[in-house]
Amino acid sequence: MTELRVLADDNTPAELLEAVRELTFAAFDGRFDEHDWEHTYGGHRVVVFDGTVPVAAAAVVRRELAVGETTYSVGYVEGVATAPGRDGQGLGSEVMATVGDLVRNRYELGAQSTSRHTFYERLGWERWRGPTYVRHDDGRLERTPDDDDGVLVLRCATTEELDLTASLSCEPRAGDDW
Repeated sequence: MTELRVLADDNTPAELLEAVRELTFAAFDGRFDEHDWEHTYGGHRVVVFDGTVPVAAAAVVRRELAVGETTYSVGYVEGVATAPGRDGQGLGSEVMATVGDLVRNRYELGAQSTSRHTFYERLGWERWRGPTYVRHDDGRLERTPDDDDGVLVLRCATTEELDLTASLSCEPRAGDDW
């Protein structure tokens, strides 16, 4: 029997965060590094437990993304992971359905960078079709063409009419910007 919980990072015990970290690194099998893990901090985690063991998880952190000249408060999804051997059991879908609710209730838009488009699209996420950029403090925009096909968004009540072909920019950060 599994149980799903939404946890705020600042109220989550260190040993539980470590268990989620181990799950996430194992799920990504070498394609997840310390910068990626750091990007998961500062917001909420949606975690599915089997007993006391986390078997699926995702993090939602606040970021500001700009669509053209308009900046939005975004629930940015990081570290979506299902324990090895537990794929195909609906755990990831359960996590992401709750992530969607969390994003819609707390943010103007959801966003993430992924290559697993089909999984997320069936849950209401849409591909960003416009060009992507990194927005620097001095106002300079740095084009990120390699990320153009990898950003997905989840529209919320205030962004239903958002133009998905406009430019999209994020702030720079260590490791992957997107």
